[in-house]
Amino acid sequence: MNKQDPASCAIDGSKSACGLPSNVVIDMAKASVQHTDEEWRKLLTPIQYRVARTQGTERPFDNPYWNNHEDGVYFSICSDTPLFDSGDKFDSGTGWPSFTQAIEPRFVEVSRDTSYGMIRDEVHCTVDGAHLGHVFDDGPAPTGKRYCINSASLKFMPRKAYEAWVASHSKPKTN
Repeated sequence: MNKQDPASCAIDGSKSACGLPSNVVIDMAKASVQHTDEEWRKLLTPIQYRVARTQGTERPFDNPYWNNHEDGVYFSICSDTPLFDSGDKFDSGTGWPSFTQAIEPRFVEVSRDTSYGMIRDEVHCTVDGAHLGHVFDDGPAPTGKRYCINSASLKFMPRKAYEAWVASHSKPKTN
């Protein structure tokens, strides 16, 4: 496989649908975390901005989380939104982190992407509008889904730190 060509990751040698950017128009009116384009450029690294804000993609096998085996949770790079659990991560052979499901389905929205002559389902974060990647129906049981996600759209939090984060963000119980 050619590490320089993001479209060369398919196992069968054809172009990978997850290695091409998206041209979906995301309705940002619903996002609760919003910034101007200039603010996003200051908050994110150039690769994070290109992937998360302009629906680009990163190179396969050359990104921080494709081979991460630590226990924890992956958040959106654009907000404090937990998206995927490491327990749902699997090695898809594509060179991008792949998951069978989202932690909370309402945090992830799917839009039809017909760019590049393909029909794909683009995944983005409902809270901040970040482009995450694409979802396919060729994943393992129990869901049969493969969320092919760009590392540049994610930040990883180890399990113990995540548990502390959950405790600090939980609403106190009232009697």
